[in-house]
Amino acid sequence: MKKNANKNLNPFILLFSALLIYGCVANKDTAIDRRFQNLTARYNYIYNSNVLLTEYNESLLQSYADNYEKTLPVYLDPEPQVNLVLTPGVANKQLDDVITKGQTIINDKSFSNYIDDAYMLLGKANYLKGNYFIASEYFDYTAKTYNSDLKTFIMAMNWKARSQMQLNNMVLADKIIDTMLRASDQLKKDLAEPVATAAQMRIYQKRNKEAVLFLESAIALPAEKQLRIRWRFILAQLQEKEKNIEDAYANFTKVEKSNAPFEMYFHANLNRIKLKAFLSGVKLNKEDQLLALLKDDKNFDYTDQIYYQVGELFSAEGNFIKAEENYHKSVAKSTRNQTQKALSYLRIADLNFKEFNNYIKAKLYYDSTVMILPKNFPDYDNIVKKADNLQYLTDRYTIIAREDTAQAIAKLPADQREAKVKAYLTPKVEVANTGGVINNQFLNDPDFPNKSLNTGNNVAGSTFYFNNNAAISSGFGDFKKRWGNRQFEDNWRQSVRSSAQETSQVLAGGKVATDNITPANGQTNTAASDQTSLEKQFSDALPVTPALLATSDQKIIDAYFEIASFYQQELNDKPEANKIYLELIKRYPDNNHLVAIYYSLYLNYKGTDEVKSDQYKQLVLTKFPESNFAKNILDPSYSAKQTQMENIAINNYNVAFDAYAKKDYPNVVKQADDNISAFPNNDLAPQYAYLKAIAVGRTAKVDALLTEFNLITTNYPNDKIITPLVRDHLKYIETNLDEFKQRPVALIDFDANEPRFVSQAAPIAVPTKPLVVENPVTKPAEPAPVVKPVEVKPVDPTKPASIFSSAKSEEYYYVIDVADATLTLSSSRFGIGQFNRGNYPDNDLVHKLVELDNDQLIYVTSFIDLEDAKIYESSITGQLKNIMKVPANLYKGFIISKENFEKLTDRSRINEYLEFLKDNYK
Repeated sequence: MKKNANKNLNPFILLFSALLIYGCVANKDTAIDRRFQNLTARYNYIYNSNVLLTEYNESLLQSYADNYEKTLPVYLDPEPQVNLVLTPGVANKQLDDVITKGQTIINDKSFSNYIDDAYMLLGKANYLKGNYFIASEYFDYTAKTYNSDLKTFIMAMNWKARSQMQLNNMVLADKIIDTMLRASDQLKKDLAEPVATAAQMRIYQKRNKEAVLFLESAIALPAEKQLRIRWRFILAQLQEKEKNIEDAYANFTKVEKSNAPFEMYFHANLNRIKLKAFLSGVKLNKEDQLLALLKDDKNFDYTDQIYYQVGELFSAEGNFIKAEENYHKSVAKSTRNQTQKALSYLRIADLNFKEFNNYIKAKLYYDSTVMILPKNFPDYDNIVKKADNLQYLTDRYTIIAREDTAQAIAKLPADQREAKVKAYLTPKVEVANTGGVINNQFLNDPDFPNKSLNTGNNVAGSTFYFNNNAAISSGFGDFKKRWGNRQFEDNWRQSVRSSAQETSQVLAGGKVATDNITPANGQTNTAASDQTSLEKQFSDALPVTPALLATSDQKIIDAYFEIASFYQQELNDKPEANKIYLELIKRYPDNNHLVAIYYSLYLNYKGTDEVKSDQYKQLVLTKFPESNFAKNILDPSYSAKQTQMENIAINNYNVAFDAYAKKDYPNVVKQADDNISAFPNNDLAPQYAYLKAIAVGRTAKVDALLTEFNLITTNYPNDKIITPLVRDHLKYIETNLDEFKQRPVALIDFDANEPRFVSQAAPIAVPTKPLVVENPVTKPAEPAPVVKPVEVKPVDPTKPASIFSSAKSEEYYYVIDVADATLTLSSSRFGIGQFNRGNYPDNDLVHKLVELDNDQLIYVTSFIDLEDAKIYESSITGQLKNIMKVPANLYKGFIISKENFEKLTDRSRINEYLEFLKDNYK
């Protein structure tokens, strides 16, 4: 036996084994050594490493969780990092073995031809472990060192671009891809993945049409089969987004018929059914087709998604009640897929907000959505913002509903109105489900929006205050003891008011902001007011005359406009904004916001529907050629030029005010005349005219002063800072005209900050009064963008306790923080004094200055409660750009209690308070 064994040993095998051992241990730059290093590197290391990577990718394919509500990523990669976090990577034996083999080739096979492959292996393994920065460095070294090998260079650049995308360095990644694509023109094969990477970049950039072209090219090139199936599904998703329904349907069908993973097959089938009706030209029963999928046991885990798609079907058809039913079924079946449950919550919230007008229920479902929706979900920030600011939208929709109802009742015969008013104002305990929109439906649903979600608990013995008749009665009695029989109206705390207060509203920003907005639940005011009085007040306010109808229409117009502006500016939801803008034009084609609406539609359609964009552009240019909107279209630099002119006007005003402070009255008159001539339409023109009038009053008799004052009221009737003050001056002069005529000059005393008409006494402490608003007639000017509602942030339990207190105070201030201690604020303080005396003449408001190391705080004192401070804030905010004679980026206004104000010692404390303010007072 032994003899035969020796005979069978082939000398060639022995020689090969010896050489193999030699090749493994030797590392010499000889021809034989290079050959054997190539042999062992290729088959011992490169081949085995690729096998390990293939096995890893196959396991990843089985475990990777795709979110089919989004456009799928081109590769099985996680979401790009928003914030760069360097980590050691996830431990994985397969990938660690690949790294070891790659390092072995570099260290022990340094004369082989596979060093570039080794670096690529190291880069890929680190990429898959999540070490994107390290991976990028490997790919960068490979691309630079082996740039003469075109294939290696392109593959390295491809993976480097993917690494940078994962690090969220999109600008750098885009440059790498451009370089890679230019070089790829000379490469004839192995281009599928680089082209697909370019498609992923276009998807991130939301350039879907270009992504479609790249994906079509990638699919046509040789590549791994499962990757091409995946790319085809993504291609269909993008084509559906771009309204290319026919191609999308064709590609979803190809995916369905391919060897796709089951979940992808399922969603391709869902989408195919959804799109089929658009192409067939006949009405198909898509509901039956979708529900038929439930009969297949393989679809058991996807029941929630099937019901969701049925809900989407009914929603698209306008059958919102059936849609909500199916969304609820989807929620009930979503036991594992939290993202799907969140989407169903979101649809229920949207239906209750937009279609059913049940704002309380909508708020509950928005909150549920935010709690479980992944933060990387598209539009997550806007959903959070909508949930946090739902009250802002709710108040405006409530106004529309209330005014529509009032107008509908006003059209009824007089003998029928009382019953309808009573029905509208009588609380109901049963929630009516309706799929209508905001219109006269509220005659049949008089309790809108005062609906309770807990109808079963509305009994006398309930512990909830507004369901407890005894508690309501007690509260009403306590209210009457303190306030008496007050009418249900704005500024109800004040028993005596000036005549101008009848038109008191916010001086800037949206008119709706303090326009007698009823809280969304409507319960508090109803409970706190006598029912009969409420009915009488509502009946008396019915728009039965043309003037009252015009006022009611204007409230609806302003509410619609502010809702649309909110969607456009805050949520960046252009389609929803356009929908509301068009509804406003449909209902009120000649409304006073028309030029702003046309301009907004022009901007919103730009890039998506150029025909419509150009249509609204031409409407702005032809109907409103002198508007700032038209000037902005014709000259994109118009706004910048206007800002420059405004800065010049502010600097000139400060020069004129310095002359006034130095009692150089002739120079004041000259500068005022020069600046009014140079900038006749500037918002500072009335203030120049006022400085001139005061200068004339210091040097001439009362007749000359009266002439200047009358010119101001004639030339600037709608100004909200100077004109109210001048009107007050004229009343005082008229009352004391004999005394003024005896004076050698009209204004006999002087104080740079407080010009008055009678001798000034030393200031004395006076009791704080409720705020009395004295506003001029509202200016019918071009509409301003909607005031941004404040976002309410959830409390962070990890945040350290603040030194500031939210406890109720007896005294509140309005503060303007100027973040520059070197600026002179005399002219700005003068403007605040003008505003206060003109608009709040009965309140003895005083403004003072506190200087810190880097900031100056102008604070207005004082207000008896937070509500009064908010009324003042809302009125002055829109005028600050004309009041403050400093750059707008240097100052910020806010409300603060007396106790918290005393804690503002430096810039860091101010910033800390502003954060505290967001979570408490707003």
